[in-house]
Amino acid sequence: MLITVSGPPGSGKTSVARILASRLSIDMISGGSIFREIAREMKVDLLSLNEMAEENVNIDSLVDRKLIEIAKNRKNIVVESHLAGWILKEFSDYSIFLWAPLRERASRIARRDNLSYERAMEEVMKREQSHFVRFWKYYGIDITDYSVFDLVLNTDKMSAEDVANVVLTVLRYRESKG
Repeated sequence: MLITVSGPPGSGKTSVARILASRLSIDMISGGSIFREIAREMKVDLLSLNEMAEENVNIDSLVDRKLIEIAKNRKNIVVESHLAGWILKEFSDYSIFLWAPLRERASRIARRDNLSYERAMEEVMKREQSHFVRFWKYYGIDITDYSVFDLVLNTDKMSAEDVANVVLTVLRYRESKG
């Protein structure tokens, strides 16, 4: 089973993907981790790499090619990335989109990255604007169109464990229906 988990920064996609992979005893790959690895190699922060990616399609293409290669060659895996649901739709058995209001996502990122709320809010807004522009420009993907997803879930008042429980309940129900 190939499960994709997508969503904006701070939506919980990485945490939920890890929990799903653990509970299903399958591997997990993170597009965000690949992107962060590229940023470390280039010695830039995430926001700077996002800005560079607006002018250089090769940055996103590298991440996406790795994810597509994994999806083609591995059947039991959870793939997490901003675009996983769109770029892996032909391989995915189940596609999930997680979101939460901007204020909640900024709070999560502030805690996770040890930033002020104001700084996290500024960074999230800039990253999202960059994503919207890049993904439309390079792929023709409207990241506000959730029609490719099997499940869209607001994670605002839920822990990652709660979200994973909902997803697993839906997956089990779907499997029981054949």
